[in-house]
Amino acid sequence: MEAMKETVDLSLREMRETFASGRTRSVKWRKTQLKAIIEMVKDNEEKMCDVLFQDLGKHSTEAFRDELGFVMRSAATALNSLDKWVVPRKSNLPLLFYPATGKVISEPYGTVLVLSSWNFPISLSLDPMIGAISAGNTVLLKASELSPNASAFLAKTIPIGKIIMAAAAEHLTPVTLELGGKCPTVIDHHSVSKDIMSIVKRISGGKWGSCSGQACISIDYVLVEQSFASSLIEMFKPVIKSFFGENPKESGCVARIVTKKHFQRLSRLLNDPRVQASIVYGGSMDEEKLYVEPTILLNPPLDSEIMNEEIFGPILPIITLRDIQESIGFIKSKPKPLAIYAFTKDEKLKTRILSETSSGSVTFNDVMIQYMCDALPFGGVGESGMGRYHGKYSFECFSHEKAIMEGSLAIDLEPRYPPWNNFKLTFIRLAFCEAYFKLVLLMLGLKR
Repeated sequence: MEAMKETVDLSLREMRETFASGRTRSVKWRKTQLKAIIEMVKDNEEKMCDVLFQDLGKHSTEAFRDELGFVMRSAATALNSLDKWVVPRKSNLPLLFYPATGKVISEPYGTVLVLSSWNFPISLSLDPMIGAISAGNTVLLKASELSPNASAFLAKTIPIGKIIMAAAAEHLTPVTLELGGKCPTVIDHHSVSKDIMSIVKRISGGKWGSCSGQACISIDYVLVEQSFASSLIEMFKPVIKSFFGENPKESGCVARIVTKKHFQRLSRLLNDPRVQASIVYGGSMDEEKLYVEPTILLNPPLDSEIMNEEIFGPILPIITLRDIQESIGFIKSKPKPLAIYAFTKDEKLKTRILSETSSGSVTFNDVMIQYMCDALPFGGVGESGMGRYHGKYSFECFSHEKAIMEGSLAIDLEPRYPPWNNFKLTFIRLAFCEAYFKLVLLMLGLKR
């Protein structure tokens, strides 16, 4: 343990010395690192897919879509945009401050710590790192011990920064950050009836086709009117079979549960007798292979554990409502989720969702694509997290926006100095209101 502490201390010292040298502030240096990340992913695509399969059972196509391709796009976006991001932004100062000028410059924090998660161990390690490097920081990466093969690969291969493995975590400043929650999906079947099969495919792909539901933005449950629930369930069944075959366990397209502990948690949720009674599709489990079949529940008890904690697995509860408008109240009764999904063409319902609920993001008529869009910020609110990143938002996340103001010695306004009197108080009042015409009158002695 003492040796590990020395290793961490040495790494931190090297990082801080590198930053103090000023080398990382160079745009050329930052671009070199971003290019190295792109080349690393390109050169090691097969190895990365292998370690993701070993840790999570991800198919190589899923691995490229959700991790490798995403990282290369993120790095390319930063590489192509960096020259614009680093330009100081001119601020339009109020006339009161004339002839002073103002601007905002983005400066790096220094050495930053990235704590990555096990469910997307490549993208959730490298994407934040891309933002931190773009901003000119040095980076310490703490990869997850729950995805050991991916973490070991990063430790051996990563071309920039340093990587601190799990055993070193206790020696770093304690940080707790939880992003996620129970992300609902609203289906307003009245307004989208012509597109319902596309909706079923999108929900199925999002829930079961991305790390087997082990994602912070995964669909946690579906809200639908009671009259449509049975039809919806019958539509799910052939879609699931078309995606994963008659035996999903052997399809190679369903990621496995990450560890036995996580499997046992899902098993406990499903083995509640009241939840068992709500299973309308799937439900089989194989602890040896860490496999949970794509499973659908219909109206599990709202006070059950599965409806009060993030599922993080391939289990999809369908909750029925008398009227889809009741979905607003249902969502508001829960902690703020990382994402809300709603399939509707009803503009009034969209407006209600946006104005009456709070969440990290809202996506209409699709699922999970907001994470892939680096033109939008990604992050939570309340219990689903804090802060934001992706694209330019990552650059801003790892930058301090420093205000720069340059005053002028050509003009000196006496009302800013003591001794105080009524004239100076009136001047200050008008100045705060930006009542410039009245200020001129006051200075000419035409206003009291």
